[in-house]
Amino acid sequence: MTEPVTPETPDDDPRVEALQAAVDRVVSYEESAPRDTIRTELDGAVSQAGVEVPDDVLERLVDAIDTDDGEHLDVRTFLG
Repeated sequence: MTEPVTPETPDDDPRVEALQAAVDRVVSYEESAPRDTIRTELDGAVSQAGVEVPDDVLERLVDAIDTDDGEHLDVRTFLG
């Protein structure tokens, strides 16, 4: 089991890149989907990327994707 991505994870850590790619994938396909679908797709994308993310961070990301106005979501802002 790997360490979860946290606020202490350096920005240049490959796990941050993998998390960003997972979020970008879900945003591009699921921003108009129901909240449960967004969470399911995000969980799957994060798992596929092999990244552990605390549940509270995932919930904040789901909230942002669900209410997103098309802006890019920088995952680093959700880690703090």
